[in-house]
Order: sequence, then structure tokens, then C-alpha cells
Amino acid sequence: MLKTALLTLLSLAIAVGVGGGSVWYALQAQDGVGAIRIGQWTAFPEIGTQGADPYSKARVAREGVLALGKAEGLSFIAERDAAGEPLRRECAYTIEGGFPTARFWTLYAADQSLGVVDTGKPRLAALQSYQVLRQPDNAVTIAVGNRPAPGNWLLTDGFGKMYFVLTFYDTPIASSTGLSDVALPSIVKVGCNA
Repeated sequence: MLKTALLTLLSLAIAVGVGGGSVWYALQAQDGVGAIRIGQWTAFPEIGTQGADPYSKARVAREGVLALGKAEGLSFIAERDAAGEPLRRECAYTIEGGFPTARFWTLYAADQSLGVVDTGKPRLAALQSYQVLRQPDNAVTIAVGNRPAPGNWLLTDGFGKMYFVLTFYDTPIASSTGLSDVALPSIVKVGCNA
């Protein structure tokens, strides 16, 4: 009798532990249920809609973010560079390429909570589409790091993991089924501080 009770409790503990761990992993991972991936960028297009899956709803509740609806826009998050390495605050990067059609877009370096990386100079820690310099083909090149760079520069400082958050507002890609045709800028590591 005692042996049966102990085995039952052990089975329940394993089930709760493995189940809880898998849910935690699913909410932490940028790839997952409902995600689309374009290059290094990941988005959850259904996250602000009635048809959002339970994991997307849990992600919104846990992070406390105001999710954009399909007609409002779409946010992409990058956690790795073009070589597949995790993004680090102590490294310098170049974000280069074209941006999809949108009325307005923003780009910022984010910490673990997806808030703007604390640099002491928040105005330099984010860029938006109206302030960037463009090349003749409308492509944009952005230097990211703790040392000022000519042209477009995004300040990051400190040590540890970071993300890039690229949000498009009032864009046809948010409601389009042709997301596979969209090209987003690449993230190339330039170097790291010792």
C-alpha cells in the first residue's frame, strides 16, 4: 500500500516537473508554436488576434506586452546573428539590408525582458524609420555597438545576452499570407570587446 502511494506520488512529481518544464521552455524559446522565421528574425503573427494559440496568449500574459493586432503591425525578434551565435551586448554588429513596406518601423536592442537595453542614453538605444540614412536602393546599414559610428548607429553597452526587436506599424505584411516573400535585414557580428 505504501509502495503504491509512493510510486503514485513519484509519477505525479515527474509528470508535473516535465510538463512544467516543457511549458517553460515553449514560452522561453523564440521558435515555437505559431512562430514564423525569416532569416534571423522571428515573429508571432497571430499573437494579437482572436485565433492566437494558448502559448502565444500565455507569452503575452507573462511578458505584460500590448500585442499588436493584424491590422496594426508586426514585431520581429532576433536572438542570433547570421552565424547562429547568440547576440551579446559586448559585441558589435552590423544590421544591413532592405526593410519591408511599412508606414513606420522601430528597432531597438532589448534585454531579457524585451525592454530597451539600459545604456544610460535611451535616445541612442533605439532607431526609427524617419531618422535613418538610406542608401540609393533604399537599403539601410546600421552599426550596433558601444563605440559611435558614422551613419546609422544603435548604442548597446554592458555584458550579457540581448535581442533586437524590429516592429513594423501599418504594414501589409502583418495581414499578408505572403510572409515567405518578405526579406529582412541580416545581422552580422563585427567583433567583441575583450
